[in-house]
Amino acid sequence: MWAFITSNNPISPGKGGIMRIDKRKIALIGTGMVGMSYAYALLNQNVCDELVLIDVNKERAIGEAMDLNHGLAFSGSNMKIYAGRYDDCSDADIAVICAGVAQKPGESRLNLLKRNTEVFKSIIDPVTSSGFNGIFLVATNPVDIMTRITCTLSGFNPRRVLGTGTALDTARLRYLLGEYLKVDPRNIHAYVMGEHGDTEFVPWSQAMVATKSITELCEESHGSICAQELEQISEEVRTAAYKIIEAKNATYYGIGMALTRITKAILGNEHSVLTVSAMLRGEYGQSGIFTGVPCIINQNGVQRVLPLSLSEEESEKLEQSCQILKRSYEELEI
Repeated sequence: MWAFITSNNPISPGKGGIMRIDKRKIALIGTGMVGMSYAYALLNQNVCDELVLIDVNKERAIGEAMDLNHGLAFSGSNMKIYAGRYDDCSDADIAVICAGVAQKPGESRLNLLKRNTEVFKSIIDPVTSSGFNGIFLVATNPVDIMTRITCTLSGFNPRRVLGTGTALDTARLRYLLGEYLKVDPRNIHAYVMGEHGDTEFVPWSQAMVATKSITELCEESHGSICAQELEQISEEVRTAAYKIIEAKNATYYGIGMALTRITKAILGNEHSVLTVSAMLRGEYGQSGIFTGVPCIINQNGVQRVLPLSLSEEESEKLEQSCQILKRSYEELEI
């Protein structure tokens, strides 16, 4: 919305001047390490105008809001940050869900999923009841299934429900490839696809350095760049989270920055290509499955899935990954 200010107004920028009075508002649900890494990145990059923190532990949300606000003077932001309630989601552009329960020792993946489903029911009902009509962005793991659950429980158009998917995995891949090839990661165009988990894979047939395919580079390098080392990089990407968790018990900075990147694409209406968890509706021969695939992201969420020309082997890997996600979701009996 735009307000036209006349020169009679003491705060007018001048006759015929225009002052923008709309705001970019984010509701963050879950103020654990992932949620607050995201909030910290939002503040430092001045991504939004208003940030409301919502947590079942209300005192924690209040404390986190205070801590962020005390750093405002050192930032280039005038962000309004406060602890709030689900009612505050009513005029939010994006509701970002980082809440969830931790896996207990010896607990099955299915039981963890069931417990997180109950948590999501306690979140999504009050968010939608507030009148929220924005975009759901999910980071809680297993993110592909939790994103699908969010879509089911909310009844939202699937284009307005997305998860972080393999966005962080893709960033890890580009970083490692950059180190290996001695190329700026921003000039590497390669993706991790499928489940954010053990069945994710890299479609090497579509990986590029600038406009040159990595398979071509392998052929021209006379052995200095080999497929075996690329597969080793793929394995490093797949197991990176396990190594980080082993070293420091949790991962949060990378996913916080991935959430921030997706948020900027939405609020800026960028039409950027990011590997988010989105619903497939016929692409790659799959329907109803949420999984990590390259998508064009704009102010409406997933503008469209961007299908890649996968090899037969890569298509089989995606099929396998989708089937595992499908079975896991069906076991929940939502």
